[in-house]
Amino acid sequence: MTRQPRDAPQFYLTSPAPCPYLAGREERKVFTHLIGRRAPALNDTLTQSGFRRSQTIAYRPACENCRACVSVRVKVAEFEPTRGLRRVHRRNLDIGGEALHPHATSEQYALFRVYVGARHHDGGMADMSMVDYQMMVEDSHVETRLFEYRLHEPGDAAAGRLVACCLTDALADGLSMVYSFYAPDLDERSLGAFMILDHVARARQEGLAYLYLGYWVEGSPKMDYKARFRPQERLGMDGWRRME
Repeated sequence: MTRQPRDAPQFYLTSPAPCPYLAGREERKVFTHLIGRRAPALNDTLTQSGFRRSQTIAYRPACENCRACVSVRVKVAEFEPTRGLRRVHRRNLDIGGEALHPHATSEQYALFRVYVGARHHDGGMADMSMVDYQMMVEDSHVETRLFEYRLHEPGDAAAGRLVACCLTDALADGLSMVYSFYAPDLDERSLGAFMILDHVARARQEGLAYLYLGYWVEGSPKMDYKARFRPQERLGMDGWRRME
């Protein structure tokens, strides 16, 4: 009989719950804990296998009759923005991004609350307190960065208005965008797409191969934007497959 190493990860299965992406369906997830000194290497391996991180948990869908959630990663070196994405970049030249140690602030939390209230008021994050938000940002056993994006008005000597944030993991082969939020009153700027463009540029600068975007769900309007960033690879039963 083959014995597992004492510190081998243990995997668990959640009970069925309503699917947040496709109406009338249920979801289940398989998950494990990311804690201790093995957490960074395990996070690398699991992300490459289609898992996502939330605090000290790595999870992926394990739905019995559905394979709609597909892991997506952008091929950084070959990425060329479309005309529309180039417009997004030009529209946001007055926004600067800074990579910080993952530390929660009241300014971030205020922006987070406005974003969730406007976009996900009926979701699981709607009643998150400042303490909950702090745990989301700071409770990590892997290399994590918090990117702040600030709008710099002409003649403004101050730091600038905080308009977007992204919690990002640094992996051996890329960056993984864990969670992002932004000012909903600036819809015309397409800040979600802008943060992806910025992360592609940062990953390329660091010589990394991929930017992991999480799950793409065909037929879910919430996820349509991820298909714009190509070439990309999507994870299927036969491994990662290139999509032009």
